[in-house]
Amino acid sequence: MKHGHVVANGIDISYVEEGEGPLALLLHGFPESGESTYRHLIPALAEAGYRAVAPNIRGFAPSALPADGSMRLADLVADANALHEELGGDGNAVLVGHDWGAATAWGAAHTEPERWSRVVVSDVPPLAFFGEYASTYEGIERLNHFWFFQMAMADEVLAANDMAWVRQVMQDKWTADDYDATEDFEAARKALGEPARLRAAIDLYRMNFAPQEMGTPEWAARHAELWGEVPAQPTLYLHGTEDKSVVLDAEGLAAIGASLSAGSEAAFVEGAGHIVPAEKPVEYNERVLRFLGAKR
Repeated sequence: MKHGHVVANGIDISYVEEGEGPLALLLHGFPESGESTYRHLIPALAEAGYRAVAPNIRGFAPSALPADGSMRLADLVADANALHEELGGDGNAVLVGHDWGAATAWGAAHTEPERWSRVVVSDVPPLAFFGEYASTYEGIERLNHFWFFQMAMADEVLAANDMAWVRQVMQDKWTADDYDATEDFEAARKALGEPARLRAAIDLYRMNFAPQEMGTPEWAARHAELWGEVPAQPTLYLHGTEDKSVVLDAEGLAAIGASLSAGSEAAFVEGAGHIVPAEKPVEYNERVLRFLGAKR
């Protein structure tokens, strides 16, 4: 894989890439890195004839910290669409997202649909479903890091003992019981080991789910404008059966699938937790390549 960087939406974004062909932009989530999350998909896409590019989102080393400190979803969405432009993407480009990258992909594909031919999302469903789940008893309990990160003490807790809290939550909560999350954690530590970068990552939650704003009409309108509607493009949605953060049953997955545009699919990945691309790469890659191959 080659390393590169480009200024997109005013941010110096670093990335890894492999292959030649239509752009496939791969967006990661918290607290990982693009290279780690998609370490199995990048070579598979390259072999299939894509230019697979996995950036580290703003604030995650070695990408730059935003000068204005903003980690709002609107800026992540603008970053993704700007990366399409700066990397020479065209109408055949595809967009792949996991976790925060999933929310970003929902928004980028909706707000500038002419840039993306197909969309692949895992682990965070469309806003209509995620928002409803996040306000239930189960959702509040399972997404408790959303609320913990609002506390000032979170900065110190996450940084303590070489990011031991992050290591433990990745292993015990965010991945399946039989998965070794060591490689994912090491990538997270590399990306967020500096205090300013760890703070930026926590600000994803503080700025997008601020307690003074969350649930207000203004907050709802802002999120609805970004990812309140599913993309018009064919979309593949994948979700781990062992996801302990966002728990879906068969009925919920079917409802998500029914809400997507024509040509879309929604499926479980058996035995995967919340980091589907890394945890079950064989099945994940097979489903992604089959879905993209239907276009090409």
